[in-house]
Amino acid sequence: MSNSASDPTDLIDTTNLAQALEKFATDRNWSQFHSPKNLVMALTGEVGELSEIFQWMSEADSMKAGQNPATAQDVKDELADVLLYLVRLASVLNVDLNEAVTQKIKANEQKYPVANSLGVSTKYNKK
Repeated sequence: MSNSASDPTDLIDTTNLAQALEKFATDRNWSQFHSPKNLVMALTGEVGELSEIFQWMSEADSMKAGQNPATAQDVKDELADVLLYLVRLASVLNVDLNEAVTQKIKANEQKYPVANSLGVSTKYNKK
């Protein structure tokens, strides 16, 4: 899925995780259910569950949610679920996440040059 680990442009390597998820699905005969549509829907559900944790928190409390004993495990679980479905979706679609991420970072650097974006939260086309 990704370039070699020695490649300096390798930001992420999901190869082992994608293989583990494929084995998990295959062992249970679940690959038949892992269409892109179904995986996107599952991913959306998990993002919703992650959002629910933060829904009524103050900004300050949200910054501590990953370490707060009342929320930390839920945050970890939902982040893991989001990552698992995202990697599985990329694998099913044969999308190299390292390539996609690398290209997106380069595109964002072009859209949001430091000179125009430093300390500004507005979108690049909304000045």
